[in-house]
Amino acid sequence: MPLPLEIIGLHRPDVTFVWEDQHRSVYAARDLRLRCRCAMCIEEMTGVPLLDPAKVPKEVVATGMELVGQYAVSIRWSDGHASGIYDFQALREGCPCLECAAKRSQP
Repeated sequence: MPLPLEIIGLHRPDVTFVWEDQHRSVYAARDLRLRCRCAMCIEEMTGVPLLDPAKVPKEVVATGMELVGQYAVSIRWSDGHASGIYDFQALREGCPCLECAAKRSQP
């Protein structure tokens, strides 16, 4: 399980995860907010998105963060949303950097 050494992003346009191997995953705050998989954002039984991206402000930022065990982080957002958790494995696997994106696209 990958673990971040540092999470930087309160009141910033980006949230950065610095991993144990020093790799940095930088997510735009709004993109991370739109990735929320909680029951308010994704219908639990069908997986159908409930969150309307048009209702998430372009300038949304993280206003608080708390670790959830040793596997995830809970983020409070400036739009009032606070029920989602973001697991570290999915964050590392979904890293948006060019290097990681290239690795995911290889057969």
